[in-house]
Amino acid sequence: MARRASSPASPVTIMVSSGGKGAGDGAVRRSMGLTSPVPRHSLSNNPNSPAAARPTSQVSSGGGARYFSTSKDEIEEVSSEFVRYTVHIPPTPDHPVAPPSESQPQRSYISGTIFTGGFNCVTRGHVMECSADSPPTAKSEGMLCKMKGCDGAAFLHGSKLPCECGFVICKDCYLECIGSGGQCPGCKETYRSLSDEDSGSEAEEQALPLTSMVDFRGGRRLSMIKSTKAPNQPADFDHNRWLFETKGTYGYGNAVWPKDGHGGGAGFKGFEEPPNFGVRSRRPLTRKVGVSQAILSPYRLLMIIRLIALGFFLAWRVRHPNHEAMWLWGMSVACELWFAFSWLLDQFPKLSPVNRATDLSVLKERFESPSVRNPKGRSDLPGIDVFVSTADPEKEPPLVTANTILSILAVDYPVEKLACYLSDDGGSLLTFEALAETASFARIWVPFCRKHDIEPRNPDAYFSQKRDPLKNKVRLDFVRERRKVKREYDEFKVRINSLPESIRRRSDAYNAHDELRAKKKQEEMGSNLSEPIKVVKATWMSDGSHWPGTWFSPETDHSRGDHAGIIQAMLAPPNSEPVMGTEANEHNLIDTTGVDIRLPMLVYVSREKRPGYDHNKKAGAMNALVRTSGIMSNGPFILNLDCDHYIHNSLALREGMCFMLDRGGDRICYVQFPQRFEGIDPSDRYANHNLVFFDVTMRAMDGLQGPMYVGTGCIFRRTALYGFSPPRATEHHGWFGRKKIKLFLRKPTMGKKSDRENEIMQPPVGDEGNDEGDIESSLLPKRFGNSATLVASIPVAEYQGRLLQDLPGVRQGRPAGSLAVPREPLDAATVAEAINVISCYYEDKTEWGQRVGWIYGSVTEDVVTGYRMHNRGWRSVYCVTKRDAFRGTAPINLTDRLHQVLRWATGSVEIFFSRNNALFATRRMKLLQRVAYFNVGMYPFTSIFLLVYCILPAVSLFSGQFIVQTLSITFLIFLLAITITLCLLALLEIKWSGITLHEWWRNEQFWLIGGTSAHPAAVLQGLLKVIAGVDISFTLTSKSATDDNDEVYAELYEVKWSFLMVPPITIMMINMIAIAVGVARTMYSEFPQWSKLLGGVFFSFWVLCHLYPFAKGLMGRRGKVPTIVFMWSGLLSIVISLLWVYISPPKGSGKDYMNFQFP
Repeated sequence: MARRASSPASPVTIMVSSGGKGAGDGAVRRSMGLTSPVPRHSLSNNPNSPAAARPTSQVSSGGGARYFSTSKDEIEEVSSEFVRYTVHIPPTPDHPVAPPSESQPQRSYISGTIFTGGFNCVTRGHVMECSADSPPTAKSEGMLCKMKGCDGAAFLHGSKLPCECGFVICKDCYLECIGSGGQCPGCKETYRSLSDEDSGSEAEEQALPLTSMVDFRGGRRLSMIKSTKAPNQPADFDHNRWLFETKGTYGYGNAVWPKDGHGGGAGFKGFEEPPNFGVRSRRPLTRKVGVSQAILSPYRLLMIIRLIALGFFLAWRVRHPNHEAMWLWGMSVACELWFAFSWLLDQFPKLSPVNRATDLSVLKERFESPSVRNPKGRSDLPGIDVFVSTADPEKEPPLVTANTILSILAVDYPVEKLACYLSDDGGSLLTFEALAETASFARIWVPFCRKHDIEPRNPDAYFSQKRDPLKNKVRLDFVRERRKVKREYDEFKVRINSLPESIRRRSDAYNAHDELRAKKKQEEMGSNLSEPIKVVKATWMSDGSHWPGTWFSPETDHSRGDHAGIIQAMLAPPNSEPVMGTEANEHNLIDTTGVDIRLPMLVYVSREKRPGYDHNKKAGAMNALVRTSGIMSNGPFILNLDCDHYIHNSLALREGMCFMLDRGGDRICYVQFPQRFEGIDPSDRYANHNLVFFDVTMRAMDGLQGPMYVGTGCIFRRTALYGFSPPRATEHHGWFGRKKIKLFLRKPTMGKKSDRENEIMQPPVGDEGNDEGDIESSLLPKRFGNSATLVASIPVAEYQGRLLQDLPGVRQGRPAGSLAVPREPLDAATVAEAINVISCYYEDKTEWGQRVGWIYGSVTEDVVTGYRMHNRGWRSVYCVTKRDAFRGTAPINLTDRLHQVLRWATGSVEIFFSRNNALFATRRMKLLQRVAYFNVGMYPFTSIFLLVYCILPAVSLFSGQFIVQTLSITFLIFLLAITITLCLLALLEIKWSGITLHEWWRNEQFWLIGGTSAHPAAVLQGLLKVIAGVDISFTLTSKSATDDNDEVYAELYEVKWSFLMVPPITIMMINMIAIAVGVARTMYSEFPQWSKLLGGVFFSFWVLCHLYPFAKGLMGRRGKVPTIVFMWSGLLSIVISLLWVYISPPKGSGKDYMNFQFP
């Protein structure tokens, strides 16, 4: 069995079995027992884990593969068939090892293994053949010296070249340069001596390490900060050594301070004032930019004027009924009262809009500059885990997802602090192999982006730009390398597009081979050849083994709702030190000398699904990613993106972190970015950009307690997702919440006992000397599940997400430099535990989906999740960057757009009838924030009154009556005042938000289109779910991946019939016919009432103008509507008008009016 030696550098012994044959192709399979280099809480600690409950057997679904078992029983049963060999485990910060001997770089074991497991099945690790091996570095290339006349081998100190510029030089030439001045021939800078390098490496070993999960043993209190010294280092700080490493002097408190930061000597330049050591911590990372009072004051004044005008108008309408048509008057007044109430809900939260700005130079200076605790200047930024979700490769093309992944891998953020997780909720082999191809192409694309500062870093978006690609490019090799990368990307697209057919051909070949073998076996056994042979139509991976996920021909354990959990680390966690590339050769497509070629960790995750379990759609998939990432990387911050939303600004993550790490950032639960879209038709016919919401409503909410969460493009604080309360909160009491009470929620003893039962305090840190912290810790497994590793990772994530303790006003922060150390390496036991937490049964009897993670029970889980955080007292921030942070796609087809709005509106109705209604919000939520959330659940019900009000003009024209008895001057003045103030408010909103008048008008048009089509259906579905318990299901919105510029807007003109189109079509037909009937009635009337006709026609025309984009969408492509359609429409209107005149003839006509008689 595998044993761990006492030495930190001891290898792990593994037994390999050479026996056993599978049912597939008879290939030899080897079962291996693994142990972790660091003891962890793994599967054996979980009594409910399948691997702990059942012994491992040598069973597999495919052939030609090696399976690794985590079961202890099988490891202990060692026979003579086993062969021993050792695997060297990567060193950890707590267990350093001797420098390894130079050898060829080996591929990471974790990145080449696909882990599967789940309910009633053993967790296995299946070793895959990986095509995305690491490219050779300078150490393995055998480069030659660049000095003229010299062809000696390159001199490397450790694994690095002597100079940071990457100039290759042999040892003899290097010694000559050292003797003649010590300058590098490449960059003309002085070489650092070997003693400096040794000192630097020694300082690295003594850097402040992260807290390991090993420290979270049962019964041990958590100590978040380890000593900054090595075990044999004296307690006092070595000032002389620090002065030598940094070449600094102590000038503060002395008489002089040298200008160049060094002491006197040959280069002495005089003295200057001592530096201000506190300026770094005092400079803010962000600032709030308020809207100009020249715009905001008139805006608020107009709101008050319009409110007063509405009050007088409604009072006049109620006091002056139309006695000739009381039913018409009653319906109109009821609708107008509701519209006024809806306008108040929408307008009041817009009283205090704000803008925000960030300072990235301060972020770099504070977290990535050399300091006393971080002399090497390593990045002290916290880690970020990026989540990308997909579910159906047919509606969400793998090429779109691949481009999103590439933009994430190339983002401008420390490589070792970034991890990307792709959630494939469909368990598709197509998505899996597309991600493998993406990982391979990333080794070319990411260094190219870093070398030439490419923007955007989505290859499809970059190569399809119409602007000049040579703008601001100064490197001579850019054109040549761009051409090479473009060719590689074209080949990459072809490989991705050919994957479905390739997988089908491969699977058919393997299945045919299995069928032939089955027939041959039947002949050998002498069975009846006429009996049909049943051979499963499996889906096969490229190495000749069964795909553990969904098959093309669904079978038991291999269908969309019934398959095992899968985890594959496509790209292993990178090293902590930069790895510089080499010159272009047969291995490297481009010259990457001086470019860091490391890639962030990339993980494929497909959670387990079984019949009889509620998997909770996207929210369940996101929670599975939260648990998986908490075990594998445990970044204190999480960015979630849809598969079609890519990073358009490579600095977006840094801008978001400015808010999280600035003073007061520990109260921020998430930073929401606006959604921007590509591929929208130039006229934005269906208001797909939705700029009124993203640039007006969200900016206004940012001035309250923060914007709502909209489902993508959002950076979360992990502890906020875990359901913890903020360290500080404010309760609002009294009228309009004017009385504020501040709460400090880090102390578990704060508040009443009844309040603490519903409160999840911050996880305990250190020995705080109270018993309630231990009680809170004991409740964590009940809330988060029975994974000890996941529970142990929670305090680590909370600590790493803290502010720096040297910031003014920070009480419980972390010291600077505490995150400038490598992460804990990834091993097989860790991934096996991650398989456990994505099983279908893990969330049973826990608070996942109820209080922890994304909240279940609503179609719009994003809004509910954000509301719960605000309700606990957290704040959020809206980050609008100069260059769009993220860009995605939106449905431009009318039917798809209506179904998208239907899904949103249905979720709002569910929120209204649930306990997530803002009427039940706590006092920690501001009053206007409650109004904004209440409007989210209320707005679909406006559609009922809107339908009635759109039909009232037609009814008025048909009946010859109007909503008022006469068009008096008072009514017209009120109507004019309300309309003018509405237009002025819209103009001021356009002024402070930056949108255009055209975009505002498109939003108004689609408000009526959605209010007469999708919103009434949403209200009906919501009522059916609440009253009758009818479940609501929606299909995914299709994402387009076309490359033909001539067909970019083809979907815009495609007409797909839907029941949602019936109400708007009916309203348009009724109003057009009513206008014709009203005009004919008035013209033929003996006493025409032109005022009533004018009022009815005006309101009918108002309805038709708003429905014009909808009517245009029904016509399809321009020029494709036959002329006969317009002829028949006109003829039909004339016939209906004459028919109405015949049925209701004008007053005073004779008996023979319109009677036809033969002469």
